[in-house]
Amino acid sequence: MLPEQFLCRMEKLLGEEYESFLESYSQPRFQSLRINHLKDGKESVREKADFFGEEVPWALGGYYYKEESHPGKHPFHEAGVYYIQEASAMAPACALGALPGERILDLCAAPGGKSTQIADALGGQGLLICNEIHPQRAKILSENVERMGVGNALVLNHEPAYLAERFPEAFDRILVDAPCSGEGMFRKNEEAAGQWSADNVVMCAARQREIMEYAAGMLKKGGAMVYSTCTFAPEENEENVNWFLKEHPEFSLEESMRLWPHKVKGEGHFLARFTKDGDSKGEAAVFGVERGMKEKDCKEWLAFKSKYLKRDFQGIYVMFGVQLYLVPEECPSLKGLKALRAGLHLGTVKKDRFEPSHALALFLKPEEAVFSHDLSLEQAGKYVKGETFAAEGEKGWYLICVEGYSLGFGKLSGGIMKNHYPKGLRK
Repeated sequence: MLPEQFLCRMEKLLGEEYESFLESYSQPRFQSLRINHLKDGKESVREKADFFGEEVPWALGGYYYKEESHPGKHPFHEAGVYYIQEASAMAPACALGALPGERILDLCAAPGGKSTQIADALGGQGLLICNEIHPQRAKILSENVERMGVGNALVLNHEPAYLAERFPEAFDRILVDAPCSGEGMFRKNEEAAGQWSADNVVMCAARQREIMEYAAGMLKKGGAMVYSTCTFAPEENEENVNWFLKEHPEFSLEESMRLWPHKVKGEGHFLARFTKDGDSKGEAAVFGVERGMKEKDCKEWLAFKSKYLKRDFQGIYVMFGVQLYLVPEECPSLKGLKALRAGLHLGTVKKDRFEPSHALALFLKPEEAVFSHDLSLEQAGKYVKGETFAAEGEKGWYLICVEGYSLGFGKLSGGIMKNHYPKGLRK
């Protein structure tokens, strides 16, 4: 049941295409996911699972799948091999065009689909700040960043105004996937249609302008910003773009596009890509850099790393109580920031020993661990439920994998692999 006022506006907006638009609501919606190249650079998962269908044409690693496949219940999902993401929602991060080594802000980031897509493009190089204003949604964002094995991201929980004051002209690229009236999701979420009102459209448009204003000040000269919504309302889309260009003559519009559900295999979406005049090369960002601690000052971590890992780590070591994190080398000072996740959580420093984190397991590749144990899909299903299993080998920490993808840690002793999959994630 679509709101009558909404339908009248769409008929005026679409003209002769209106009937085709209406017909799309009676069609099944398309299901899609995006392969995480941080975990599967060669997309070999396509040979290991049978639910990959046609490619999403505008998104690298995007594929459609049949609803009955249930990839969200597959062990590969828990291993962060892919992210279930609506196809049209993949377009804004593609338009952003993140490059390895850049400093990027995803200003309205939960639940994390676009953030993890940007992280994929960064390839572990540079800095990604993912911000979400709502604490509970920020927690979900942090969990998804962890699941996808992202090590160079900060997950923050702040008002855009606070960040704008803290990070003037600090970012190479900014994504503003603004909270909106959600009209493009009516087919996906019927409740959204029941909550729609013209007044809410007006309120959303005003809030979006405020967010865009703050984002403009955080973008470097010569940088790029993508503004996106999942709504059809011109007030939240083209009218906001026109307002922004009028208020900010230092910005130019590179492209804008709408994804219509009657024209593409996806839901409704809008995006606009701006560039900021000037050149910031040689200019340093105006914020303090996190100093942290030196690796040699954490002997428990060094002992663990030398015995169990076969890779080096670049970054700054930071302790939060007994929790050890590794943040990117250009990480801003964390003082005064509400950070739910600061780079890569390495683990817990306990008395005379180090216990690795689940985040570290998901970050590692099997060849980077001294000891690893590969499970079949059936065995992995039992592992994520918390079951122990018999195994042979040298006692100690093992990277538990499922068909070549890291899934968690286990600790072998007396022929039994103790399960260290987090209790809160067990199914």
